[in-house]
Amino acid sequence: MKPVLVLCLGNDLVTDDAFGPTVASRLENQVWPDDNVEVLFAPVAGFALLDLLNNRQAVLVVDAIFTGEAEPGTLHFFEAGNLAPTRGLVTSHQMNLPTALKFGREMKIAMPESIDVLAVEVEDVETLSEELTPRVSSAVPEAIKKIEKWVSLQCQEESYDQRKVLT
Repeated sequence: MKPVLVLCLGNDLVTDDAFGPTVASRLENQVWPDDNVEVLFAPVAGFALLDLLNNRQAVLVVDAIFTGEAEPGTLHFFEAGNLAPTRGLVTSHQMNLPTALKFGREMKIAMPESIDVLAVEVEDVETLSEELTPRVSSAVPEAIKKIEKWVSLQCQEESYDQRKVLT
């Protein structure tokens, strides 16, 4: 089985959509509780996610989201099964994550049993810029803490219900 994966999605050239790449960069030199943890920045969606998810024991997707129901910079944590498509998880030419997972399982690809999402409520995902807006930028340290806790719980092999403490 491949390592636990923290999969950071987004576009590092589009203001708040750069949340995932920013988090991945901050985690680059992170020391984890065991060697079974991998952090990847992947600017992909749909079918391209299947290879990254194949044969993983657990995955945390880090991305930007616009719900319109929370202030920019708010962190959302939820199971992938409860997924509202995020900008990075679906494009007009790709499928969204729930559909990709269903397709992967139907094709007998070993999909992780546990896929969680940590997404930040965005303010601007239209402006070309390598800088996050201030409210989204201020959410990065808290996101790092939540990711560290999630990884720690994965390494302790806690049950899924016990991991819900991140919400």
